[in-house]
Order: sequence, then C-alpha cells, then structure tokens
Amino acid sequence: MTLTIVILAAALAVSNAVAIGYPGPLPALRPAYPYPAIAKVAAPIVGDYDPNPHYSYSYAVADAVTGDNKSQQESRSGDVVTGSYSLIEPDGTRRVVEYTADPVNGFNAVVHRGAIAAKVVAPVAKIVSPYGYPAGPRFGPLAHPLAHPLIG
Repeated sequence: MTLTIVILAAALAVSNAVAIGYPGPLPALRPAYPYPAIAKVAAPIVGDYDPNPHYSYSYAVADAVTGDNKSQQESRSGDVVTGSYSLIEPDGTRRVVEYTADPVNGFNAVVHRGAIAAKVVAPVAKIVSPYGYPAGPRFGPLAHPLAHPLIG
C-alpha cells in the first residue's frame, strides 16, 4: 500500500514538473513562443542633461513635546557634495556628522559629539477606565473574567 502511494506521488510530481515548463515528453504543454536569449534593456532617456549640477537644501526639527531635535543641510556643486546632519542621541549628547563626497576621494565623514543636551520628557496622561478604577493588567476590562464587576 505504501509503495503504491509513493509511486502515485512520484507520477504526480513528474506530471506537474512537465506542466510548468521543465523538459519532458509533452511538447504540447510548452510555451508556443521561444524564450529570448538576451534580455532587452531600454535605452537611457536623453533629455536636459546638466554637466555641472547644483542644488542646496536644509531642514530642522525641534519638537519640545516629543524631544525630537535634528537638522540636516546639503549642497552640491558639480560632482562635489558637502553636508552635515545633527541629532540628539538617546544618552542626551548631540551628534554632528559632517561629510563630503567627490569622484577623487569618495565619501568621507567626520563625527563630532557635543555636550549633553537638555532632555525633554513629554507629559504622560493618566488613563482611567470607564469603571472608575485605574486601567492596567490587574484592573479593567482585561482582568480575569470572574473578577470583573459586569461578568462575575
């Protein structure tokens, strides 16, 4: 009985392999079109090419509620990019990263760590359940069903 199941499973596997395109005795199941030997790649779009590109941008975030304090600025002149960004690390120090990138030297960054910044902690709202006692794992709707005032 086990041998019969194994033989049927093998026959089913072979028939499925032939059906999905593996070489096999059933040419009618193969695609009617030949597979391309070389993949075709679209030619690049030739349009307004600037041989000496320039840009500059900057932004800053200073959110007193969440304590999010960061900034970045970057500029490009031709193939040379310079910039910096800063952020407040979890330990409260300010990290400033100054970087440059060009075709000769590649990407280079210098990291500076500053003094400890003042940490801003957002106020925490107290949550009270609709049942009049504090919500939490020992109280509230998720407590044991038999200890719940409306169920038990």
